[in-house]
Amino acid sequence: MVTQFIDSYARKFYYLRLSITDVCNFRCTYCLPDGYKPQGTTNKSFLSLDEIRRVTRAFANAGTEKVRLTGGEPSLRRDFVDIIAAVRENPGITQLAVTTNGYRMARDVARWRAAGLTSINVSVDSLDARQFHAITGQDKFHQVMRGIDAAFEAGFSKIKVNSVLMRDVNHHSLHTFLDWIRHRPIQLRFIELMETGEGSDLFRRHHLSGEVIRDQLIMQGWQRQLRERSDGPAQVFRHPDYQGEIGLIMPYEKDFCASCNRLRVSAIGNLHLCLFGDSGVPLRDLLASDEQQDELQARIAASLGRKKQTHFLHQGNTGITQNLSFIGG
Repeated sequence: MVTQFIDSYARKFYYLRLSITDVCNFRCTYCLPDGYKPQGTTNKSFLSLDEIRRVTRAFANAGTEKVRLTGGEPSLRRDFVDIIAAVRENPGITQLAVTTNGYRMARDVARWRAAGLTSINVSVDSLDARQFHAITGQDKFHQVMRGIDAAFEAGFSKIKVNSVLMRDVNHHSLHTFLDWIRHRPIQLRFIELMETGEGSDLFRRHHLSGEVIRDQLIMQGWQRQLRERSDGPAQVFRHPDYQGEIGLIMPYEKDFCASCNRLRVSAIGNLHLCLFGDSGVPLRDLLASDEQQDELQARIAASLGRKKQTHFLHQGNTGITQNLSFIGG
């Protein structure tokens, strides 16, 4: 029995990002500009509820404390509430999060919380409704804002909002975002635009280092906070005059990978040691039966010996990121 997943560089893995579907109903310019197109998969190709239950149990038994459900858009699964409940059956999983476009939050978020969801990340790249529509391909800004309000009403004490930082699109809007979180317990997270397999032109036009935002924050008196062991990669800043927080996710910064504590499993059951790696380790053949748990954990543990010390984004190696739907924010 493996008691803790650990790699060759003594990094311990407390955090699993589990994709449960590749399907998304938005057409974000930096992710799926032409909309979702099945790559030989169907809804029946994605991990079943029982497979999700088994893979999360294996991770929980080996020290994982936090699971994030990603996609695609995870709430498009009809059994999404059942998936939340299944993951929360593991007493070792103390944090269960979702990354969502917010499309169904206003309607369903209270049910998600009742099933055991503990935190939410919502993707909002602009606070201007017209620009939001231009970026996402969906005229849903006000619906997403209602969803955020509904999440607070349902009892979530803090909401994380992901914004992909893009030069000449939203990087001039820092003051607007700061005004928005002054009296709201929202952690606004700026994610550096990353080069994807088919998005090199967009990357060259719009990439901007998070250092630009960080320098502005520090000048305005924001203070960087310490990371907890199951936290994601964001550098988090707080200011005494603001109820909200700012997070910066900067994968191009030196030593970004030194604190890596997360592994990824795709919607078809492949373990990805790095978002920017080229291939996955198949797990699905070991998800058919509860009797395979020890073998499943052993395969995951053995795979960690192949995890690289760092990604190779600087060399233009974008790995599996044909689109950004797998990142999940």
